[in-house]
Amino acid sequence: MQQAALDLSTVWLEMPAKRSGDTVPQRRDPVATRKKLLTAARLEFARHGFAGARVDEIAERAGVNKQLVYHYFGDKDALYLAVLEWVYADIREQERQLNLEGLPPEKAIRKLIEASFDYLATNPDFIVLLNDENRGGARHVRGSTRLEAMHSPLVKSVSHILHEGVRTGVFRKGIDPIQLYISIAGLSYFYLSNTPTLSAIFGKDLSSRAARRARRRHVADLVLHSLRP
Repeated sequence: MQQAALDLSTVWLEMPAKRSGDTVPQRRDPVATRKKLLTAARLEFARHGFAGARVDEIAERAGVNKQLVYHYFGDKDALYLAVLEWVYADIREQERQLNLEGLPPEKAIRKLIEASFDYLATNPDFIVLLNDENRGGARHVRGSTRLEAMHSPLVKSVSHILHEGVRTGVFRKGIDPIQLYISIAGLSYFYLSNTPTLSAIFGKDLSSRAARRARRRHVADLVLHSLRP
């Protein structure tokens, strides 16, 4: 009986406001509501950072009652971590779909580099979110129980590609897969996160399509050259 009361006590959170003419209120779709809140939160956190983001704004942008934020996520910190886990899961899923282990080693590494560059180029909010989390000392990421497990398959995949490269004679021995991935990410991340200042310093528009294509190709060529015997 007590459990039934607890269940009923949150039913109103799942219900939209009754409209004029409605006879039976529609139950809210929890999956759709969570997605709306995460999408709104991703935008709010990217624009204002964790400290400046407001739960009221997130709920209003998602078109739901503010209490649903707490109902689904607990608090602002948990919502922020959920957004970070979402963007990391997104890039890991895109990498998984590349099917890298079925490709020749050099082609696999080039494809990974290009995909990593393209993700950052088309998701600038990911860079902003990471910068904000790093300023906070990775407090939320450190509290995640999902992120390490999420990255393990990637490290395993890169290790396999490197092993195959050594076996076939196209890569040298002794390359650390984690160091390699950090280098791949860093060569793209620095360029894309600092495009305005780099453009001003060198007197050229590094945000243009041609400039980005050239940088993407340069990063791939540079990394592959470093791996060869």
